[in-house]
Amino acid sequence: MNDSSWGAPPQTGYWGPSDQGPVQGVAPAGPAYDAPYAQQTRPMPIVPDVPEHGGDQDEDRGAARPGGPAFHDDVPAARPYQAAPRNPEPMPDAPQPVPRPQKKTAGRDLGAAIGVGLGLGVVIIASLFVVKAVFVAVVVVAVVVGLWELTKRLEERKGIKAPLVPLAVGGAAMVVAGYVRGAEGAWVAMALTALAVLVWRMTEPPEGYLRDVTAGVFAAFYVPFLATFVALMLTADDGPRRVLTFLVLTVVSDTGAYAVGWRFGRTKLAPRISPGKTREGLLGAVSFAMVAGALCTQFLIDDGAWWQGLLLGLAVAVSATLGDLGESMIKRDLGIKDMGTLLPGHGGIMDRLDSLLPTAPVVWLLLVIFVGSG
Repeated sequence: MNDSSWGAPPQTGYWGPSDQGPVQGVAPAGPAYDAPYAQQTRPMPIVPDVPEHGGDQDEDRGAARPGGPAFHDDVPAARPYQAAPRNPEPMPDAPQPVPRPQKKTAGRDLGAAIGVGLGLGVVIIASLFVVKAVFVAVVVVAVVVGLWELTKRLEERKGIKAPLVPLAVGGAAMVVAGYVRGAEGAWVAMALTALAVLVWRMTEPPEGYLRDVTAGVFAAFYVPFLATFVALMLTADDGPRRVLTFLVLTVVSDTGAYAVGWRFGRTKLAPRISPGKTREGLLGAVSFAMVAGALCTQFLIDDGAWWQGLLLGLAVAVSATLGDLGESMIKRDLGIKDMGTLLPGHGGIMDRLDSLLPTAPVVWLLLVIFVGSG
């Protein structure tokens, strides 16, 4: 770099190689303090802040920008294309689509449920009025299948290994002992079943022992022991009609709850346990069961009275609802909808026994109080 670039004042303009005159608009090279000697260019006019119509974005605040008018007398350039908002407001006059109302459904295959229910009813009634021992065998099969479903779901969902073999053998023994020896035989069989569960589980590692045997004792009480009261009803002279009354009242209670709740249900009964159940459905269950109870006790039970049937129907509606809620609580804890898939339209055997099991001791006890053990 030569000395003329440092400290020497430049000429008025920069002379090119041909020395024919200054080249206008070209600033000479040099440091910042040479700027006063540089040729000045035309200054950019300052446009006052005149807000335009629109938002408060920077481009609308009147700042000069390339491509815009330099003076107010100039014709403004066309505004650049602005994209439409992502969620435009609908026009006031535009017709809005009307959502279709959702049709209520039962949530299951109603045809299959009715067909399976009628088939089970025929088998139960035929065995009930032909040979009592055959009906006891039907109860034993239902108990064993129910225990299998319950223990299977416990193992799949929670890792709880309740021993099925002693439960199945002890459950069958409970039902038979109740029919042959009465309530005393049922209690003895229950105690022996609980002991068998404790011993059977000892053959496996101790981890989870208390959890598994607790679930086993619970299963023994919940399924076979409660089912034993059906066998106790059967031992009376009018035993088949008592059992029929018990079955009819439970089914009618469930049907009334479903029919009234599906049509008029608005207020949830227990939304955290079973969102589908309503208080209106419970009233339907009570009404249907009380009417059916009055008819059954008047015409089926020896020495029965219609007012006793009203109380019996009320108790059945309450116990059946509580039983249904109890199994719903178990299924919610396990995270499943049904206990099994054996019965199309119903789920598993346990899904049909949920309201029957807790209702059996209630009906047995009230009939003993009203008309005796027979």
